[in-house]
Amino acid sequence: MRTKDVLAAIGTGLWHWDHSVGKVTLDAEAARLLGLPEEPADFSEAFIRSRFHAVDFAEINGVVHLALTENTLAEGRLRVMRDDGKVLRVVRCRARVTPLDNSYELVGTLQEVPEPQPGTSAARTPVTGDWRRSREAFLLDAGRALAEARSTAEVLRVAAGLSMPGFMPDGLAVFGIKGDHISVIGHHGHKPGAEQPFVDMPLDTDYPAAEVIRTGRAIYLPTPEEYSRRFPVTWPMAERFGRQSWAFLPLISAGRTVGAWMAAFGHRVAFTPDERSVLTTVARMLAQALHRAGDQESQLELTTGLQRSMMPTVQPDIPGMAVAARYVPTGGGLEVGGDWYDMITLPSGRIALVIGDVQGHDVRAAGLMGQLRIALRAYASEGHHPDAVLSRASRFLAGLNDTEAEGLDPRFATCLYIEVDPATGLLDIARAGHPDPAIRMTDGTMLVRPTAGGMPLGIDPDTDYPTTRLVLEPGETMLVCTDGLIETGGHDLESGWTRLRDVMEAHEDPDTEDGLERLADALVQAVHGPSSHHTTGPLVDRREDDIAMLLLSRESASCAIGTGGLQPGLPVRRTVLTIAQAEPERIAEARGQIRDVLHDWTDEDQVDSAVLMVSEMVTNVLLHTDGDALLVAEISGARGARRIRVDVADSSDELPHRRRPGELASSGRGLVLMELLAGAWGVDPRGDGKSIWFELYEDAGDSLAAAAAQAGASPEEPPDGGPSLSGPPLSEPAA
Repeated sequence: MRTKDVLAAIGTGLWHWDHSVGKVTLDAEAARLLGLPEEPADFSEAFIRSRFHAVDFAEINGVVHLALTENTLAEGRLRVMRDDGKVLRVVRCRARVTPLDNSYELVGTLQEVPEPQPGTSAARTPVTGDWRRSREAFLLDAGRALAEARSTAEVLRVAAGLSMPGFMPDGLAVFGIKGDHISVIGHHGHKPGAEQPFVDMPLDTDYPAAEVIRTGRAIYLPTPEEYSRRFPVTWPMAERFGRQSWAFLPLISAGRTVGAWMAAFGHRVAFTPDERSVLTTVARMLAQALHRAGDQESQLELTTGLQRSMMPTVQPDIPGMAVAARYVPTGGGLEVGGDWYDMITLPSGRIALVIGDVQGHDVRAAGLMGQLRIALRAYASEGHHPDAVLSRASRFLAGLNDTEAEGLDPRFATCLYIEVDPATGLLDIARAGHPDPAIRMTDGTMLVRPTAGGMPLGIDPDTDYPTTRLVLEPGETMLVCTDGLIETGGHDLESGWTRLRDVMEAHEDPDTEDGLERLADALVQAVHGPSSHHTTGPLVDRREDDIAMLLLSRESASCAIGTGGLQPGLPVRRTVLTIAQAEPERIAEARGQIRDVLHDWTDEDQVDSAVLMVSEMVTNVLLHTDGDALLVAEISGARGARRIRVDVADSSDELPHRRRPGELASSGRGLVLMELLAGAWGVDPRGDGKSIWFELYEDAGDSLAAAAAQAGASPEEPPDGGPSLSGPPLSEPAA
């Protein structure tokens, strides 16, 4: 009896589908199953396609391409449609797919699927659609979960927790490639150490995962007998796990096989086309997730290495001082940009603090930053003064800009270089276009200290960088930072400093190491959420710009004496500012400093008076002497009854004299204003010049009001019609 007769007797037809020419050949039984005349015939591909339900044909088309890739049988169920659009019957297709040049052909069988009997489950029959719906929902959930995994460990945890529709592996393993060996990246469902025999296995081993990696094709082993027959050498290694079925699938990323995925089952699995399709899709998503996680882990390792090499550890053992530092990169790229800080031990025994910002947030900025940081360390270690260190660094960066490849824009850098004397708190500051330092005083008030400066580094190699000298008093803390800390969140320079001032002034006394670390965290958190140290921990979100920050605190007198020492008195608020002859524009800075010092003063009129008198005193020095003006402002006493004393010293021995300016005169009213506005004032000769001073008293307004009430006058008008002066007038006051 012929084979065709046997197949026809059991209701099985033969077909040959040549996709290269678009022709389908059917025998008589296959034609009958498709609702055509029962005789052998050739048909066009489009005509045969029209006999099937559109959804089923799309399904079988995917199965064919999967079988072509895996060199397996294409198997599926299709609904045959009548001309009136109703289902004629359901047939099962099994075919061998043979690749051709840029095409393929199928040779196989068609067999009618009987109607399901009442009470039987059809949940896994594609015709019902239940299998498709559950599979699609599973793949959507799996894809979303794998896409959200951020590390290799997370990817493996997600893969282990996948609940596949209709069948669930109880053992998983992911294999990678190391040279000419395979390695176990991770596994689930096995005891610890069970992976040891499979670790460092040569790629030419007769093991399914090794063959999958070599060929890039999946291997399905539905029974232990099949495993033992195909891989007799390594079957004893797998037998002890007691599994019944195995699927080994290639992990392919960017067209390259990067590993293999094993799914082992404790029950028999036939690996139907639907099941193979699900496993293949999961393997593709798993490969992409592992590749993405590997890239992120490599990037994190590179970022951490760059940060550790470029951001040195600050010295915690400076006598009488404490230092804290933070570096928070932006959220994109390598998370390393142009911001940096440094701490250098100088030949003189002093300490140099450096903070800067190279233009840009890319790898080039990070590279320039590394070169510039090394250059600054070299110049500082040679013993140069702060102005000379920045001048040499500017020429160095300008030289790098000149020698870089064509097409690259020149970069500049801002920088603040501070030489610190730990014994005295003396600060010598040189600034290159960088934000000024801020000082938190002993009473908690924060002031931004204006300093002289020059252009950013790398713009003009001949720029000079004048030096400003300040003193960090016991109990005070200095903040230096890049503009990312100030301006992140849509702030400008003024509002950004206001935000940081609120944090600095509200924080507890930071003149200990722990207190300083807490203040550093609070400052970063105020900008964009919880902070992290630059070497460990997760980074914050919403990062618009790199942040580099240094805090330097000088121990207070009480800390230096110890708990058994003297009890400190009320804190004194003090600021010092030098205005050079060549910098008359800094008179505005002096007025701003006075307003900042008096930011919480009770009487706003007294604040305006203090600002006016300071402006007059400093202007008088610059106009009538040849030296610089040294401004010292100090507030003492309890709140509500405080005193401010302002001294403006110069190097001239000539004492001021009172003048009687005419109505149209443009000068000569300085001492008249002092007499009208000051609570007390005077001139003190010194060996190297003189000092003009005035004092204001916070409770003077209350005293004046009481005196006025007693005399029956208004509070705004003194009883004698003139100003109330608590200080002695000069016999020959100056103008």
